Amino acid sequence: MLFPSQRRRIKLSRFSLFNPASPLLGTTIAQQKRQELVLSHWMTFNAEEAHNIVKECIEGILGKVDYNHNKVNQWTATIVEQSLTHLVKLGKTYKYIVTCAVMQKCGAGLHTASSCFWDTTTDGTCTVRWENRTMNCIVNVFAIAVVL
Repeated sequence: MLFPSQRRRIKLSRFSLFNPASPLLGTTIAQQKRQELVLSHWMTFNAEEAHNIVKECIEGILGKVDYNHNKVNQWTATIVEQSLTHLVKLGKTYKYIVTCAVMQKCGAGLHTASSCFWDTTTDGTCTVRWENRTMNCIVNVFAIAVVL
């Protein structure tokens, strides 16, 4: 196991054709830029994509039902499991944490907050708020990049 101070992030912009330690030795600058673009695509959390995935899961499970106290545990577990399954199918190297809260609409307030200490260039979060006439649903997704 590596301690945080021992972890290394891939930064292709540091390497050049003249750096003998470069893993990209023999590649052109254009090839390095293309490789950098591909890595940045795979190592950047897309909150909009995650939002759409989670919203579809919520609508598929809660879209046509009214609040029922006896089914809330089943609904939240299914939303979390389906969201996680779809996020993992994206094939990105992330660890995901998904939380879900369903609350009956009864005039009471609901306030949530979260705080994360991580690498903001690769890790990210997404919150989806959904409601119908009888309930509110809030799903949080936290994505932490796994650097291999």
